[in-house]
Amino acid sequence: MAGGIFGRVVVSMLPIMPKFVIGWVARRYVAGKDLESAVKVMKKLELESACTTLDVLGEEISTLEEADFFVEEYRRAIFAINKENLNANISIKPTAFGLLLDREKGLENISKICELAAKTDIFVRLDMEDHRVTQDTIDVVIEMHSRNLTNVGCVLQSRLFRTKKDIKNLCESLKGHADFRLCKGIYLEPKEISHTNYQSIVDSFCTDIDLALDLDAYVGIASHDMKILNYSKEALKKRNLGPNQEDLREHSSKNRVGKGNGYEFQFLLGVRGNVRRNLASEGHLTRVYIPYGSQWYEYSMRRLRENPDIAWHVFKAMIFPWSNRR
Repeated sequence: MAGGIFGRVVVSMLPIMPKFVIGWVARRYVAGKDLESAVKVMKKLELESACTTLDVLGEEISTLEEADFFVEEYRRAIFAINKENLNANISIKPTAFGLLLDREKGLENISKICELAAKTDIFVRLDMEDHRVTQDTIDVVIEMHSRNLTNVGCVLQSRLFRTKKDIKNLCESLKGHADFRLCKGIYLEPKEISHTNYQSIVDSFCTDIDLALDLDAYVGIASHDMKILNYSKEALKKRNLGPNQEDLREHSSKNRVGKGNGYEFQFLLGVRGNVRRNLASEGHLTRVYIPYGSQWYEYSMRRLRENPDIAWHVFKAMIFPWSNRR
């Protein structure tokens, strides 16, 4: 309750809050304004046994010409990952490539990046935006796989009622190549299509983990919630999955470059660093989401407006920094 009230107060003050204040908060959660800054952060995290996912900030565009920037910037990102020999994926937002403006052109843009990434075994994660594009994003994954680009997966949000059906459909369609990043979901969706209270979202997340593991998917468990993390470790143990254990599930993809044995734990930059390091010390594969780019301000403001509870988590991290080192 306190967190929700605090978050709403912060959001109400955003229009008068100086940009440098937002920047001061954002620097913990955004790697920097440019690719070079992001690479430095990625190298530092690799020293902590973490692999990474690189994301260029920015999403829905208003003209197809804007998509050219994202195509070129992701080319640069792929080249940088290879040059620096980093264990990294990339994350893209389909709307930033023009999917909602011109489906065929959007698919062409996305395909260019997926093809380039596939040449050097870089995995491409299609980020999930609000419910308007859930099906479109899933359709893109299936389309890329039909083009033999199996280095592509998406994010699924456990807050949505439809997610269990999506897990089943994707596992059936992708024939052993299903790869999900499961998360609660940042977007506060309507109650008609989503869970809206904490416990129901947690319960849905946990059953989604069970379902995805049982259907032989590769599962990126993306959560900072200790209830979910503890549940996940038990779910993995029940299925004989874990550090130094081979993934023996019948239809799971084996020996993917840069991947774990059927699963990994994923964190946002700047959040629960202590928990991530503990998981890595136990032998689990951990991955950190690295956002960077000139749109850091828009990203930060949008995230705060979409989910005011983030402000409470940021506040706690600022007051108790020793418990949440980057």
